[in-house]
Amino acid sequence: QVQLVESGGGLVQPGGSLRLSCAASGFTFSRFGLSWYRQAPGKERELVASITSTDYISNYASSVKGRFTISRDNAKNTVYLQMNSLTPEDTAVYYCNAYIGWKNYWGQGTQVTVSS
Repeated sequence: QVQLVESGGGLVQPGGSLRLSCAASGFTFSRFGLSWYRQAPGKERELVASITSTDYISNYASSVKGRFTISRDNAKNTVYLQMNSLTPEDTAVYYCNAYIGWKNYWGQGTQVTVSS
């Protein structure tokens, strides 16, 4: 079955950086686009970044453009989210997402807290 396992979250000071990883299994990773979403307390889940399967075209929410970078390693079945210049507004649970066979699959999420 499809599994997505996020890691790399934690507590970081404003201006700092984190790299999130999402290890995928249970499907042909290289055939599907992957995305990162986040959900802050009291807010709806929002799309942060996405990357296509083979041509690696990426898209970003305007709030993170220029600060976050999504990438993938098809040999390792892993998608990454490099987050730089973090602000308290980036505090949220970050989720990995794959849309396969008309169904959304989600990881368990990883908490990112930006605070001094």
